[in-house]
Amino acid sequence: MFEIRHAAGRRQLLLPALTTAHSHAFQRQMRGLAQRRGKDPKDDFWTWRGQMYEAARSLGPESIARVSRVAFRELKSAGVHTVGEFHYVHHQPDGTPYDDRTVLADAVIAAAKAEGLRVALLRVAYHRAGPGRAAEPGQKRFCDPDVEHVLRDVDTLRARYANDPDVRVGLAPHSVRAVPPSWLRPLREYADAHGLALHMHVAEQAREVEECVAETGRRPIELLSEEGLLSSRFVAVHATNLLPHEARLLGEAGAFACVCATTERDLGDGLPDLSALRSAGARLCTGIDSHVITDPFDDLRALETHERLRTRTRVTFQPEGGTPAEALWLEGSVEGSVACGFRDAGGRVVIDLEHPTLGLVDEAHVVDAVVFSGGPGLVVGIERD
Repeated sequence: MFEIRHAAGRRQLLLPALTTAHSHAFQRQMRGLAQRRGKDPKDDFWTWRGQMYEAARSLGPESIARVSRVAFRELKSAGVHTVGEFHYVHHQPDGTPYDDRTVLADAVIAAAKAEGLRVALLRVAYHRAGPGRAAEPGQKRFCDPDVEHVLRDVDTLRARYANDPDVRVGLAPHSVRAVPPSWLRPLREYADAHGLALHMHVAEQAREVEECVAETGRRPIELLSEEGLLSSRFVAVHATNLLPHEARLLGEAGAFACVCATTERDLGDGLPDLSALRSAGARLCTGIDSHVITDPFDDLRALETHERLRTRTRVTFQPEGGTPAEALWLEGSVEGSVACGFRDAGGRVVIDLEHPTLGLVDEAHVVDAVVFSGGPGLVVGIERD
């Protein structure tokens, strides 16, 4: 998995390049703007969401490209080579499509490529504010009137980037809040027909679960299982509020859970039961999500350190082969790339073993130190395969 070499008189460690499987690049412009309590004494995910809508309202093709380049440049400097961009800013602020319906998606893809990243553009399906609720003003530019409009845009993007080895196009029902149950099966059938990655926000908030039960009589994962969405190409983003049997449904399908620890921590989402997911055989990967901080090392080690907080124990899992640190690195690199529709990490990140962070660390424990004590400052660069 790793190689140590000498270059320019310094020891270097080569590891598979990192992946962030869940990103909203436009939210990079919010950094520092949502860290003060407003008039509402209960500041939570839902109040933050209103601030996010304001940020999205200001975007156009040029500004989304500019913000995305800043986000992607920072990701690359932190050792990330592949990004799964969960893209839902589609139309003009009032919901009117642009003459070129995919102009914003194309701008984000171009930004990733300009910064030297591979990108999975996960075209989001979005229709409503929640069960029985029409889209709010801040959501209108995310929304389409029917599934057919969504799939036509995916057709356009697939044709445009069919021969680009650094671009994958996937499909992303936003959530059970934003997508009616009747949309799930046609979206799944399209993804199955074309072998596309299928990503979806799942059970991030308790309210989302409650509303899904009220509308359908099923919890989100139960509903998705019944509609056939769970498979080895399905990625449940967040998976914060699952019951053990839902973790088993993900594991039985060979599906992924994408944990976005730095964002979930920032939003106060809560801690997913990672032990249940691991025990069930669900595959894990990581995502930066809101870009509140760009530290993919923190995102991947949180798959262990956050579970220590939740369970009040230490070293919560032991892989069959290798060490926990090696398993975590693979989840933050190769597994994330596979979740995005690529076959492998596509390159290697070069780590400076002479960095003060790694002083006194012996070679036998260097990967442990990189994972549990390291950060973007260790990264020298990325070498593509």
